[in-house]
Amino acid sequence: MSDPDVPSQVPAECPGCGEETPHEVLKPGGHATVQCTVCGHTHKVEVPEPTTVDVDVVVSQDGESYTATLDGEPEQEVAVGDEFIVETEEAIQQVRVTSIELSGDRRVDQSDLDHAETVWTRVVDNVAVNITVHPKDGRRDETRSLKVYVPGDYEFTVGKTVSFGDDEIEIEGVQVRDEAADAYRHEKFDHEGDMVYAKDVKRVYARDTKTAAWSAW
Repeated sequence: MSDPDVPSQVPAECPGCGEETPHEVLKPGGHATVQCTVCGHTHKVEVPEPTTVDVDVVVSQDGESYTATLDGEPEQEVAVGDEFIVETEEAIQQVRVTSIELSGDRRVDQSDLDHAETVWTRVVDNVAVNITVHPKDGRRDETRSLKVYVPGDYEFTVGKTVSFGDDEIEIEGVQVRDEAADAYRHEKFDHEGDMVYAKDVKRVYARDTKTAAWSAW
């Protein structure tokens, strides 16, 4: 099995051609055996080993957090809103970057991996969504909170009636998370047909469709 970090071809000066040409790597290593793709001459050249860096990743999910690692080339860019896969002993999850920390506790929206000390993320393949539910009769003092767990690509659509367990609600508005606001161009949606994916939702506002009011007692 070939090593994905080893290039299949490298540019090198060929003793046969007398020019720099593409060479196929026959045997990798510090002094690799290569073959010119133009004249077929085989010789050895020094091929620099690929350099990678490891960056600490903090993964948040529903109020809890744990650490993982992101590795890549030093010049590789990472930015708020980027998504990637993290793998731990517990699970393999898709996460989204929410903040990047440099040395001195400085927070930025974008950095190369060489300068990033910690990448802060949250899980987006399965998410918890907070919903503010108003009673059917409109009494605001009876407003309650509901938390639902859905896949990250679940669609919350304004005007749509949905059920979660014993709750049946009509979605009236959706507030978008800060790191996703640029993609949607708005922070809140309240027109019928507006849709936001669950992984991008900060809060959903809805109206109960089953009962006129309820009591806390």
